[in-house]
Amino acid sequence: MKIYENREKENLLLQLEGRLDTTTAPQFEAVIEEKTSGITGLQIDMEKLEYISSAGLRILLGAAKKMNKQGSMVVRNVNSGVMEVFKITGFTEILNIQ
Repeated sequence: MKIYENREKENLLLQLEGRLDTTTAPQFEAVIEEKTSGITGLQIDMEKLEYISSAGLRILLGAAKKMNKQGSMVVRNVNSGVMEVFKITGFTEILNIQ
């Protein structure tokens, strides 16, 4: 998986490309931990994310909890396959998806 970052002041955009699964979740978790300090707005762009596993969902849930304490998080450009996972797991009720 590739993660592209774009930070402007207190806003961070993370663009995910590839698969967010057990192999790549630790990489994503490290980016969330390292890059969100002092951030009040986090956007996660999933336009090029092909797949998400339960490990990826766990990291997203942790990121949402962290950002709820210090600002807000938006998930955008979710493809139909990933959106289906979000619907089945109830993440459409947890995440701000645009």
